[in-house]
Amino acid sequence: MYSTNDIRRAFLDFFGANEHHIAPSAPLVPYNDPTLMFVAAGMVPFKNVFTGLESPPAPRAASSQKCVRAGGKHNDLDNVGYTARHLTFFEMLGNFSFGDYFKERAIELAWNLITKELGLDRDRLLVTVYHTDDQAHQLWRKIAGLPDDRIIRIATKDNFWAAGPDGPCGPCSEIFYDYGPSVAGGPPGSPDEDGDRFVEIWNLVFMQHLQAGDEIVGDLPRPSIDTGMGLERIASVMQGQQNVFEIDTFRTLIEASEALVGAAADEESIASHRVIADHLRSTSFLMADGVLPSNEGRGYVLRRIMRRAMRHAHLLGAKEPLMHRLVPALVTEMGQAYPELVRGQPLITETLEREETRFRQTLEKGLRLLDDATGDMGEGDTLDGETAFKLYDTYGFPYDLTEDALRSRGITVDDAGFESAMARQKAAARAAWKGSGQAADSEVWFDIAEREGATEFTGYTSTTGEGRVVALVKDGAEVDSAKAGDEVIILTNQTPFYGESGGQTGDTGTMSAPSGVKVRVTDTGKPLGRLHTHSAVIETGEVRKGDTLHLDVDVARRDRVRANHSATHLVHAALRNRLGEHVTQKGSLVAEDKLRFDFSHPKPLSDDDIIAIEAEVNAEIRANEAVTTRLMTPDDAVAAGALALFGEKYGDEVRVLSMGRKGGEGRNYSVELCGGTHVRATGDIQLFRIVSESAVSSGVRRIEALTGDAARQWLVCREEALKAAAGALRTNPEDVADRVAALLDERKQLERELAEAKKQLALGGGGIATGPQDETVGEVTFNGQVLHGLDPKDLRGLLDEAKKRIGSGVAAICAVNEGKAAFAAAVTDDLTARFSAVDLVRAGVEVLGGKGGGGRPDMAQGGGPDGSKADDAIAAVRAILARVDA
Repeated sequence: MYSTNDIRRAFLDFFGANEHHIAPSAPLVPYNDPTLMFVAAGMVPFKNVFTGLESPPAPRAASSQKCVRAGGKHNDLDNVGYTARHLTFFEMLGNFSFGDYFKERAIELAWNLITKELGLDRDRLLVTVYHTDDQAHQLWRKIAGLPDDRIIRIATKDNFWAAGPDGPCGPCSEIFYDYGPSVAGGPPGSPDEDGDRFVEIWNLVFMQHLQAGDEIVGDLPRPSIDTGMGLERIASVMQGQQNVFEIDTFRTLIEASEALVGAAADEESIASHRVIADHLRSTSFLMADGVLPSNEGRGYVLRRIMRRAMRHAHLLGAKEPLMHRLVPALVTEMGQAYPELVRGQPLITETLEREETRFRQTLEKGLRLLDDATGDMGEGDTLDGETAFKLYDTYGFPYDLTEDALRSRGITVDDAGFESAMARQKAAARAAWKGSGQAADSEVWFDIAEREGATEFTGYTSTTGEGRVVALVKDGAEVDSAKAGDEVIILTNQTPFYGESGGQTGDTGTMSAPSGVKVRVTDTGKPLGRLHTHSAVIETGEVRKGDTLHLDVDVARRDRVRANHSATHLVHAALRNRLGEHVTQKGSLVAEDKLRFDFSHPKPLSDDDIIAIEAEVNAEIRANEAVTTRLMTPDDAVAAGALALFGEKYGDEVRVLSMGRKGGEGRNYSVELCGGTHVRATGDIQLFRIVSESAVSSGVRRIEALTGDAARQWLVCREEALKAAAGALRTNPEDVADRVAALLDERKQLERELAEAKKQLALGGGGIATGPQDETVGEVTFNGQVLHGLDPKDLRGLLDEAKKRIGSGVAAICAVNEGKAAFAAAVTDDLTARFSAVDLVRAGVEVLGGKGGGGRPDMAQGGGPDGSKADDAIAAVRAILARVDA
């Protein structure tokens, strides 16, 4: 018997042998279609190839594509477990021709694979064709030898495919398998076609036309082929099963579920086991592709799937969280084909366990309240919307679980009443917001958020993507379009652009469209905490509401920003390790060119502190440990040792970022709550360098630092400066410090010698003999001198020597340096009753343009800004002596 893994391998090997490029499965989050929540068909990754926007990887390709139908316009969630074929996760086998072969070769390949390679009984096969496709009809007769009664013409859109109202389209041909007359149902196109006897196993799409406005306007120059065969469905046929949950993959998962719960998959419980098996696959693959549970967008759909499975585990009587214990069975079954499951197993396991542990509390309380509210109800009754909303709003019990829980009892929920209660709550929230003092120009964001919901941020795992324009804002008001030259704010339903928050600056980059639109994004904001707004300049073309744009973040800039952001986490941990646990973050700036980190600490960091912190951070960078993210409640995160960052607003769920090596307690070097973007491994930071440390306010210090190439350039500049200094000093760079120290010592010695020489010069060239400066004014001996380049601190010593030399008299010196003057005067003790040195100095200082001067009657000093009046200052003292003696 062919296993599911055998069939997948046989399909890919067959097309590989027929010169097809074997394309790996694309991630479940579509990068090229913002209208899709998840990849829901095998051709989605090739959509832009078929529409001519991208070049094909090869003329022909084949793949086994992961698909999820559980949100948006493709949603099979509520049917899973209750029908024979609905799944939230499935694999689509497909072969594609991009203008290479067409109908004849496509039909030939399909028929040879299923009848020769896989060995299906050709007598149990029939096909459908579009009612006007005579070519396909004739080819089936020619290649497969099918009679006319087994080639059924279908006149409806069921057998005509289109990418949308505009674009490529063409007829389809479907291959059906007949389970035989023992199964109820008729062939396709018959009144009994909804039965289970005839099951579609493969759809061949012949893209040959071009349409506009849902009307065919011409033929494609190069017709193409797109096919899709559900792996689970063909496996059920080949394994003789009519229900996809009976194939080997699901039997393995259901057996693991039975063993762990201790409840056999009987008639009463089989639906729950099937739900668990299917939802285990979809949730695990979504998480392996980067989707994590949240309250918005794709993360919300993931959480819905998880919680639906967890409720069915509860119905089976599971006393402990179940889902995470089934992951090993899934990885064993599918990990070889999809290695991302193996890589993601630790994260998948941890997330499932945490989600189920948390949800079981909500589930038990909600089910009790639901039982109380519906205790008197029976089949055909309806639960009022107000009660359903109260369960949702007050107790956190999801609306879809209310519906699912009542489904088995035949009770419905008043959906309109629920929506009415939701609308009233939104109106009350809006009124509260208006009364909160928010800026009036922010109301436009509230309008958009209320209408469109939160922007889904895809930038944790990607820096490119597609976004549908949901709003354009110009000069504070919404507009329908913007043309070249306009500065406008663009909002899309999803974006990889990070909006400024938590100290991290917003992303920049470009937007574009095949029509020639080019947009430069200069900044990204995050008003209301849930919208991502792109401040943009339209460079070419016109952007209209509803347009789909290709979004490209400036990756080089983002890399620099996230390196700086991750470095703030490492430096925070290093500061706490070095200085103590009193250190907490008080603010930060994470830009592309630098980082700034403010923290509580009462005194400056010493040089040794800075050296130790730098060394510790760089050691973690060199260790190159992976950076991991988990989603937790704030309380659980803090209880697990995570640090909350200053300025962040936390909801009921937070991202917990762990980086660096693990210590003795098993905790990573840094564990913090953070919603920003970060490096994948610490080695991506490359290098860390503190360039300044300063005070911000009392008890708050600031570090500014560089990382990566900016840090390297900083060091290069200083190396060049050191080399230049070494060249000027005529020594080696490593000897510069010693050479500078020696020069400083030499300079000090020369300064001392120069000062002594100036003193000797002032004393008449050496000795204390009467010099030419001595004169008699009236009856008083007076020595007045103007000296250039003399240090003012030497004035008192010179005046003391002058007093000794003259015995009785007055001395005054004006020392001029760089245009300014210091002025001092001295009076011998026998004359202080007649003359005060303070009065003499004040007279000289006034001439020099200064004010005041002070000291004692026998010695005083002052100064002034105008050294050119030095001689006049000496003359002013002389004049006072002459007047007194007169």
